[in-house]
Amino acid sequence: QVHLVQSGGGLVQAGGSLRLSCVASGRTFSSHGMGWFRQAPGKEREFVAAISWSTDDTDYADSLKGRFTISRDNAKKTAYLQMNSLKPEDTAVYYCAANPYGLRYRPSQYLYWGQGTQVTVSS
Repeated sequence: QVHLVQSGGGLVQAGGSLRLSCVASGRTFSSHGMGWFRQAPGKEREFVAAISWSTDDTDYADSLKGRFTISRDNAKKTAYLQMNSLKPEDTAVYYCAANPYGLRYRPSQYLYWGQGTQVTVSS
């Protein structure tokens, strides 16, 4: 299986930036796509960003384009989510995830999940 370990969450003020990391280990050859999702209390888990590990193609939730950037470091087997111009509405638990296919946008399409990390944006 693929094991994902996240880091980089925390508390920031509105307008600030934060970078989340997700390190993959285990059977990483099965992980052909990585994604970031977030879930706020009382809400469904929603898509944030995705990247194809092999092609570097990316996609984002429309509302987050221009503020969030997903990237990867192949040597470190790490995916990142750079979050800029943060808003209180971005407050949520953020999860990284991996799937064996490529760019995917639904939680059900992902097989492996990180532990989640809290991102809190104060006004």
